[in-house]
Amino acid sequence: MFSETPSGGPDQGAMLGILARARPERLKALAETLLESMGEIAVLTNRTGLVMVPMRDTVENVDFHLGEVLVSEAHITDAAGHVGYGMVTGRDLERAMAMAVVDLRIATLGEEPTTTDFLSEERAYLVAEDEKRMRQVEATRVEMETF
Repeated sequence: MFSETPSGGPDQGAMLGILARARPERLKALAETLLESMGEIAVLTNRTGLVMVPMRDTVENVDFHLGEVLVSEAHITDAAGHVGYGMVTGRDLERAMAMAVVDLRIATLGEEPTTTDFLSEERAYLVAEDEKRMRQVEATRVEMETF
């Protein structure tokens, strides 16, 4: 499923997207269980900051910055040099660190039932939540007749 993640392949972006939107309590619980068997980890970055939000003007086909958003970022490594990264919106350094721990575990061991099951469950949950939100948005749509 996420077989190309350790090499930084195309599935890593999808995997990080799921982790960034995962339910915080589940993500933190998973990270706690994974940490027990991971050995020593060095924290390279653990901070909050502002990042620019890029948007595209579809009429003129140019990029612009919509504004800034507060993010929490964590960057960790193990003794073998594998890297884990996490960035989430808002001020939640613990959640960003949990994301980095899961990313490091996948970078180190690749697919394993614990992380693969978690990612599958969270992906299904997020798809259902997105569909629910789109139904709510669609319910507010007003059809207007133009002359």
